[in-house]
Amino acid sequence: MPVTISDVARQAQVSKTTVSRVLNAGPEVDPATAARVREVISQLGYVPRSGAVQLARGASRTIAMFTPSVTWPWMGEVLQGVADTVEEAGYGLMLFTSGGGPASVAHFTAQVSARAFDGLAVIVPERSLPAVAEMRRRGMPVVLIDDHGHRRPQLPSVATTNFEGGVQAATHLATAGRGRPLVVTGPGRFGCVRQRLRGFASVLEPVLVAEGEFTEQAGVDAVTRALAAGIEVDSIFAHNDQIAAGALRALRAGGRTVPGDVAVVGFDDLPMARHTDPALTTVRQPMRAMGRAAASLLLAGLGGAALVDEPLVVPTELVVRESA
Repeated sequence: MPVTISDVARQAQVSKTTVSRVLNAGPEVDPATAARVREVISQLGYVPRSGAVQLARGASRTIAMFTPSVTWPWMGEVLQGVADTVEEAGYGLMLFTSGGGPASVAHFTAQVSARAFDGLAVIVPERSLPAVAEMRRRGMPVVLIDDHGHRRPQLPSVATTNFEGGVQAATHLATAGRGRPLVVTGPGRFGCVRQRLRGFASVLEPVLVAEGEFTEQAGVDAVTRALAAGIEVDSIFAHNDQIAAGALRALRAGGRTVPGDVAVVGFDDLPMARHTDPALTTVRQPMRAMGRAAASLLLAGLGGAALVDEPLVVPTELVVRESA
């Protein structure tokens, strides 16, 4: 059973009115009492329903967003999509990160309970997914922005077509007559990595798959090793644009021309893709559109629409430039 305001009041030995005042940052509550109530809220994992908050102070009209980091290359696009949508609807946006590990997740959970956000948008977190699922079970509307292909537990989400993105990259290279591709992936624990690789291999079988991180250095290292080993490749599919930028560096250092000797295709279509040398052909992952879609779903849920535990899919698109 979900924890109620009555449970909090009983354990904190105060009235429900006092709990409500603490939730809404009312000045009438003694600081020591308010601290005790907040501690009980955190211990019980109480998440106020928006209706209860509305009774106390009208709608909070605030959406929380929880991300692993704000430094990920495409994070700004996602945030802008969410912010544009919630602001157009007259809502505010609060941002939290899980960069501090379990301590950050615990702090965030307590903040969600205490501040009574109307809903929660989440960039899918590896470590904190169970905590997010528990928030939803307790009544908090939640939508994931899920580019990593997580599906357990099932939650309402917005995703993109990673498999089809891999198909698009391979089809482009195959049509150009490239038959000896190197694929440089991100970490294999991510569903998006497995989906992109399967999509690519369904069209064009790689001569080599090098697993790395989503970093420029991973692209440098993978291509440098392949060239040093004498592996003949005529194309590279990098699982993000940073890896692709590293691949371009390593090819240049190894005396290979792009796209003459080796064609390169990235993934994401970050702003940097237009400024590499040569400009990068890449699979556009529509991160701003995903942010807007997630915020729209969440707002629809707050308006009474059912949030379905299936992904809303926003498709990828191949952007052809000079590198392939």
